[in-house]
Amino acid sequence: MKYARVKAEGEPFYGAAENGLIRKIAGGLFGCLHLTEETYPETEVTFLPPCEPTKIMAVGLNYRAHAAEMGETLPEVPKIFLKPPSALLGHMGTIEIPKHALRVDYECELALVIGKRAKNIAPEEASGYIFGYTCFNDVTARDVQSADGQWTRAKGYDTFAPCGPYIVTGIDPDDLQVETLVNDTVKQSGRTSDFIFPTAKLVSFLSEVMTLEPGDIITTGTPSGIGPVKPGDKVEIRIEQIGTLTNFVK
Repeated sequence: MKYARVKAEGEPFYGAAENGLIRKIAGGLFGCLHLTEETYPETEVTFLPPCEPTKIMAVGLNYRAHAAEMGETLPEVPKIFLKPPSALLGHMGTIEIPKHALRVDYECELALVIGKRAKNIAPEEASGYIFGYTCFNDVTARDVQSADGQWTRAKGYDTFAPCGPYIVTGIDPDDLQVETLVNDTVKQSGRTSDFIFPTAKLVSFLSEVMTLEPGDIITTGTPSGIGPVKPGDKVEIRIEQIGTLTNFVK
């Protein structure tokens, strides 16, 4: 199934996406889903970030090819950091480059959406706590990251967490094609089978650090090929079996 969070007629709501229509869900996405008979064409809704997380947990350096590109040794445990939920941006939204930033990069990533509260779970239990999967762009002010020596400011600006448009369930997250296109040209292309730490390990590891809540997002790292964007660019994150997240740069 595909799910989305959208706004129509001034009202935000969750819905199930099928055949170009969004069928409204009564209440929330997590728990007992109740589909209504109310539908809207996708062309007549505004896509919002697909969930409302209490936190966005991100993993750096999780593709072997990207580690080689950066000249890094493979980490023994996941390198984690946080992005603020205030950075979230929906499908077709505009990424705003800060006036002082000299270089802002795209980073295509598969993201997991947690479906129920999780704490200290084993890797073999992880799939039962994942609601689904979505596209994510870990936008980064690269010069700010280098200057600060840590990642919070560089990755935390408003609009620096494009996400969506759908949450997809029932797929294998550890063997998907993940790509970035800038102005219709492929800039990144990798497969999640190149993960250093598979999704189950990431969920288990993070649940040892902090309680995972329904709607929380875990991003899984980016493949090789990171690079800059500039005002006027169109950036697309395309993930096999999920869809395409499109944003514009200002």
